[in-house]
Amino acid sequence: MDARLSTEQRELRDAAARLAGDLGPGSVRDLADADRIARLEKAVAATGWRALRSDGASGVEVALVAEEFARGLVDVPFLGPVLAGDLRPGDAGDAQPWTISVRSEAIDARIQRVLAVRDGQILTARTGAELPGADLTRVSAEVIGPLEVAGQLSGEHAGRWLALALAVTSADMLGAARGAQALACDYARIRAQYGKTIGSYQAVAHPLAEGLALIEGSVSVLRHAAWAVDALAPPEAVRAAQIAKVYCARAALTICETSVQVHGGIGNTWECLAHVYLRRVLASAELFPVGLEEIDCGLS
Repeated sequence: MDARLSTEQRELRDAAARLAGDLGPGSVRDLADADRIARLEKAVAATGWRALRSDGASGVEVALVAEEFARGLVDVPFLGPVLAGDLRPGDAGDAQPWTISVRSEAIDARIQRVLAVRDGQILTARTGAELPGADLTRVSAEVIGPLEVAGQLSGEHAGRWLALALAVTSADMLGAARGAQALACDYARIRAQYGKTIGSYQAVAHPLAEGLALIEGSVSVLRHAAWAVDALAPPEAVRAAQIAKVYCARAALTICETSVQVHGGIGNTWECLAHVYLRRVLASAELFPVGLEEIDCGLS
């Protein structure tokens, strides 16, 4: 495995980062800005990145976009359509996007058409009413039937799709962790206490340094899992993705909780973005959840 990104992959990552930085919410209040959301939706649709997988992109490239979108709290559908595109590669030119359901919930309420995978079959349905959830950037919806069979899924395709789903949701958590880490570091540089910025105190600096180490570890395990989606046999790819999901979930949760603590009292208020990152991590951890007992090695 060559862990280095190609020139095209770096350009894709940088383009996704710019889009998220320009149109993602810069505050909790921005989450309710309908004009911003409309412009963001138009921009994401114009990129064609929702069809990355059906256009032949690798797992690494899909994970790069997912990571940058989560870092910038992009709050329009991406995960659902890109995973649905891997299930229906022949529909790359379909103007109307699909999303996927997890445990009978569609993960993108704004999209009307849903794909589900059950017992080797691809089923179709439609979204219903929105469902309450912790994530303020991604709204789920109920799935309404009847479920109709749209095709069969081979064992190899099902394995690679599961590995992709685990890798992409791990990338989503890593991106949110990076955003929360940057938010905390920026605050630690400007918030002064007892005549010094709080970042100069070990009680703040050490947890932030630990967060940086956790991010570097998450990048390593995620890059391998995203590469494995296409390069390894499906059972090995799923195992690599499961390990990435467990590691990234633990790391991201620690980083987001640290970000809340670094902000002190304001970190527990609605106006602080730290809780939005934390909510996104908690929601992504429950998409295709993995327990430590499912892998045969311990993680400290």
